[in-house]
Amino acid sequence: MRISNTIQEMPPMPSETNIYRSVTLEAPKKASVKESALPEPGDDEVRVKLEGSGVCASSIPVWEGRDWFDYPLSTGNPGHEGWGVIDAVGKNVKSLRERQRVTGLMYNTHATHDIAHPDMLVKLPDFLDNKPFPGEPIGCALNIFTRSNITKGDTVAVVGCGFLGLLLIQLAKTQGAKVIAVSKRKYSLHAAGLYEADHLVEMDDHYRVIENIKELTDGKFCERVIECTGKEWPLNLSIQLTGISGKLIIAGFHQDGMRNIDLQTLNWRGIDMISAHERNPKRYIKGIKNAIIAVQTGALNPFPLFTHTFSLEETEKAYQNLVQRPDGFIKALIIN
Repeated sequence: MRISNTIQEMPPMPSETNIYRSVTLEAPKKASVKESALPEPGDDEVRVKLEGSGVCASSIPVWEGRDWFDYPLSTGNPGHEGWGVIDAVGKNVKSLRERQRVTGLMYNTHATHDIAHPDMLVKLPDFLDNKPFPGEPIGCALNIFTRSNITKGDTVAVVGCGFLGLLLIQLAKTQGAKVIAVSKRKYSLHAAGLYEADHLVEMDDHYRVIENIKELTDGKFCERVIECTGKEWPLNLSIQLTGISGKLIIAGFHQDGMRNIDLQTLNWRGIDMISAHERNPKRYIKGIKNAIIAVQTGALNPFPLFTHTFSLEETEKAYQNLVQRPDGFIKALIIN
């Protein structure tokens, strides 16, 4: 009780300035950094002084521009992979306090600060001190892995080996699965090999990939296939790679319209097709908590995958790297 009382009586965290800086996406491929008055949290909110934010592939359409987006975006958007330190707490908030390091569901994180509801945040344990931890995408990987229901001895194909695919390879290997990594990029396949994928298959020709994996699996194909690209061709390829009564898990974000899919194969093989995207915030938060446990136990090591860092002023460059994916690129972080 003495410790608890001491914590509660700590003076408020000093604010370095009453100005905060944020990125505004003015138009497709055009970002600017603006200064504004530092927002104050509501009675039931907290303010997070952000240490950084991941750059997510799901943001590529809004970065490049599509007919259904309106510009300029709200400040800090589309950043949604933030982490940082609480520096202001609303008067009704009891579950969190200033100076606590957190990650979670925040949606304007290409900025120095963001406002969040305490139920949408997860406290970061001490072992993650001084380490970047964009909880939202790592939590997504844990939720997808849970929905995949991978068991020891399963053959799992991961189609698309970017940040998400490489996390899932690690998790599948920890579960005792045999993993086939399928990717267009040679560097991604190299990274998959470092994470002990059993076979590396270049995604260069539809029928060659099918024949390759058919041979690797003695004609049975895979008990689980996780599609991580969000593209139509790899989705149909993934159907072909899934064995009879197998599960096809859609982890890629198919946000740009309709898809023509190989329903004949899907039906004939009795494949369960699972969309592993969560929209319940509580499940998101559970995934983030499970991700922290996975990192702590050694089942997951995301840190080597944070290959590029940029400042707020370099946001355009960060997204250019995300789209172009030069050799050596896996995941970019915008660091404050």
